Amino acid sequence: MTTVATIAEAVKHAAHTLAPHSESPRLDAELLLSTLLGLPRSALIARGNEPLASHESAYAELIARRAHGVPVAYLTGTREFWSLPLKVSPAVLVPRPETELLVEHALALLPREALCSVLDLGTGSGAIALSLAHERPRWAITAVDVSSAALDIALQNARLLKLAHIQWRLGSWFGPVTGERFHLIIANPPYLAATDPALAALCAEPDVALIAGPTGLEALSAIIAQAPGHLHAGGRLALEHGIDQGQDVARLMQQHSFDSIRTYSDFSGRPRVTLGVHTQH
Repeated sequence: MTTVATIAEAVKHAAHTLAPHSESPRLDAELLLSTLLGLPRSALIARGNEPLASHESAYAELIARRAHGVPVAYLTGTREFWSLPLKVSPAVLVPRPETELLVEHALALLPREALCSVLDLGTGSGAIALSLAHERPRWAITAVDVSSAALDIALQNARLLKLAHIQWRLGSWFGPVTGERFHLIIANPPYLAATDPALAALCAEPDVALIAGPTGLEALSAIIAQAPGHLHAGGRLALEHGIDQGQDVARLMQQHSFDSIRTYSDFSGRPRVTLGVHTQH
């Protein structure tokens, strides 16, 4: 007679299975099971001796997909960012904790109560635009993405979070905002080179959100070059980039009439965000 695993045994086995494939195998195992059972993670401990029963095969399938590189966020359908629950799918990049650094610095760039205009380029799930809108309800925010599937996810998130004061536009970079100027342009664009070995671990996520081109600087360079034509005098540009791209981004900003350029490190001490001020009309 086959013995049905308990919740505690299933989590232990799943964590062991995921250990070679994840930096947080126990957490992944718990998140996937809590989502499957519709329970908070804390309840898994309290109910650890209960049988997993009819959920065993579904849980095994989730663990197998995670072991093959599918992000937990795609398997659960959600990811928390800036304390906001966001819907995600394979159409969008999974929001990263380091991108919260970009939001943090952006919030400090403009007056809280001012009627400022902000452009979020390559919005994806809407994580950045929605975080700014949540914190600054008076800001006028426009968010652009080249993917209609990504914009659909962003719109769903806006509705779920009841953040209606964002304009969502389909197109590439500045294409949908011709003739418009903003007080802040913010972006977490693709910044990996096409041959970057890191892509092997990101195979489940959309290439369009990850790969910039042969060097990895293509999207950053295009945004920096065009940003002055879409910023008010004294407007700010805030960019997330790769940990080895800070000097290149600062150099490109200098070449395009930005000053007061500063690069900030993420929580691991790696250069991650560069800001600049546009001083010419």
